[in-house]
Amino acid sequence: MRYVPLIGRILFSSIFMFSSIVNFSDYFIYEASAKGIPYSYILVPLVGVFELIAGLSILTGFMAKWGAWLIIIILLPVTFVMHNFWDIEDPVKHQLVFMTFMRNLSIIGAALMISFFGAGPYSFDEYKEC
Repeated sequence: MRYVPLIGRILFSSIFMFSSIVNFSDYFIYEASAKGIPYSYILVPLVGVFELIAGLSILTGFMAKWGAWLIIIILLPVTFVMHNFWDIEDPVKHQLVFMTFMRNLSIIGAALMISFFGAGPYSFDEYKEC
């Protein structure tokens, strides 16, 4: 059972490390620009950098509580601005965006748990406490 938090950190952080890469693509910058995000050519790659830092922080358990708060700070505005399902009339697209919205809320919930409980065993944070 001692490995469960480590496995959880690996699974949880993987989405941020992989998604950080696509934030440097023209497509995501265009999508943010189309939603009216100013300076999207700067903000979207910056979010990618923050996602990578937060993902690595949680993965390694190095300042994992701070990494979790960084995820929360990133996801709250992204969720409500980029995944505004309430403005979409097409039922198929509405459902897809709604599911993405709900997924992000679930991730925020998990990040809140990490911010409270910490990284757990097999982490740099645990090693520092010894």
